[in-house]
Amino acid sequence: MADAPVVAVRGEAYREVAPELARFTVTATARERDRETTLTRLAERAAAVRALLDAAEPAVEQRETGQVHVWPVTRRSGDRVVAYQGSVSTTVTTSDFTALGELMLRLADQEQVEVAGPVWSLRPDSPAYREARQAAIADALVRAREYAEALGARVTALRELADTGLSASPPMMVKASYARSGEQPELELELDPAPQPVQAAVEARFTISEPVLD
Repeated sequence: MADAPVVAVRGEAYREVAPELARFTVTATARERDRETTLTRLAERAAAVRALLDAAEPAVEQRETGQVHVWPVTRRSGDRVVAYQGSVSTTVTTSDFTALGELMLRLADQEQVEVAGPVWSLRPDSPAYREARQAAIADALVRAREYAEALGARVTALRELADTGLSASPPMMVKASYARSGEQPELELELDPAPQPVQAAVEARFTISEPVLD
């Protein structure tokens, strides 16, 4: 076996699959002349955001509150404080894409609230990763057999298999549509989930039977 001819190949697989998660960020802000009023307004707006997210259950799979920022605003000419400004952000994760657009619009309709996103992605344990790795191994075996056949030989055993990496990048795609009905404005947000590219590669070494070189 140690003296048997060896063929080394690289197997690759590329897939585009539907995203499984969407993440967006909701940021509530406040700016008032004094610190206490700023904190009060910020707490009120953050509470309104939380109430909307509570009402959206179970569409909201996960939410995480980031840091709360409150800072004094000074004049350019000196250190005199003219106002206080604050913000608090929440990252929202959902797998319910049918409710995503409406939820984002409801949040964005709140006073002094900014919504950014969504960013599409796969779950860390998505079956798409396993399928890509298996496809890369199958590709390596096909290539090894093709090389062996070209030499009049056949693959006899696997000697080595190495995973050279798996990657997935989550692009973002948003399409907004606005419609009006009567005197009451109705906002509709159509979102096009972006396909997620998943790529896997392996390097393999196979032993082959004695080539026919005549």
